[in-house]
Amino acid sequence: MTNYTGKKKNKGEAMMREVVIVEALRTAVGKRKGSLKDMRADELAARTLKGLMERSGVFPEEVEDVILGAVTQVGEQAGNVARNASLMAGFPLTVPGVTIDRQCGSSQQAVHFASQAIMSGDMDVVVAGGVESMTREPMFSNYRDVSPSPMLTDKYEIVNQGISAEKIAEKWDISRSELDEFAARSHERALLAQENGRFDKEILPLELEDGTVFHNDEGPREGSTAEVLNGLNPVFREDGVITAGNASQMSDGASAVLLMSREKAEQLGLKPRARIIARSVVGSDPTLMLTGPIPATEKVLNSAGMALQDMDTYEVNEAFASVPLAWVKETGANPERLNEDGGAIALGHPLGATGTKLLTTLLHRLERTGSRYGLLAICEGAGTSNATIIERL
Repeated sequence: MTNYTGKKKNKGEAMMREVVIVEALRTAVGKRKGSLKDMRADELAARTLKGLMERSGVFPEEVEDVILGAVTQVGEQAGNVARNASLMAGFPLTVPGVTIDRQCGSSQQAVHFASQAIMSGDMDVVVAGGVESMTREPMFSNYRDVSPSPMLTDKYEIVNQGISAEKIAEKWDISRSELDEFAARSHERALLAQENGRFDKEILPLELEDGTVFHNDEGPREGSTAEVLNGLNPVFREDGVITAGNASQMSDGASAVLLMSREKAEQLGLKPRARIIARSVVGSDPTLMLTGPIPATEKVLNSAGMALQDMDTYEVNEAFASVPLAWVKETGANPERLNEDGGAIALGHPLGATGTKLLTTLLHRLERTGSRYGLLAICEGAGTSNATIIERL
């Protein structure tokens, strides 16, 4: 097991501008073919950007870039959806936009790019976020009928992510019962969070075409007990342990955060809600693919000069139950602090939006509980991962 003590690196001591979060929100997450099935992805992103600026009270003219994550960049998510959505949201034509793809961590990477631009002094105000409609632009439709190059497969075993999740369960000796118990707990926690209104402040209500208002995540299911989940058949291997019940749900949704230099926030008379302490991105084994949160956590803690024990709460995306369970086993993390309000197994995983969705939830939890530090780590296709540490102010 790696020692997650966070030894300070000299390069982290350089004087740089402080990056703060001024506002953060997300849409409720729709199930695939659910309430958001008729909403275009670019319009979903535009509504989220508009809502972000309205809540913050900041004029869009102050924004110097809009960076959005979107994984399946075809159809309504193609053609630089960040630029199109910002124009649709009423941003001045002088505000640029760019769309990035770091797979499931795309919007988390958007936060990192935005932070780096602010820290360097290139910009003062940046919007980072993401969008994904897995209903309207199905997963993998951007490279349908394309196989990996022999130049890649000669070097690495390239497999489906579900097979990677199976391999992780095998390597870390995670049983089917452990996976199903974790998945059931995700639903239980998400339902409790909904019942107690924990997501209310972070969700941007959306009025749908039929006049109804969409403001509740559709994924959490009553009765998703470990016993019920244990009755599902494996999906990727006949004798496997990964099922539809202990994997993340395909979903539709958008999310965004407004980042500034602390000086700019104070100049505008705004109260920063949190600051970005440290960021990391790593490459990991492309066959296991989803183990990146483990080294990404070590790297971000080292950068911050902190230990995992300093974190009050953490979010590790539940792409498959084996991912956060392996992370817990490897890091020695407290499972009670992990995904305290449920995760992607219950709440869904709108790929490009997940990073800032989870960051939004993390920020609101820190504020609600009066806690100080939060850590976010997300596994990503092809074997990469981002991690972020924030401090509530």
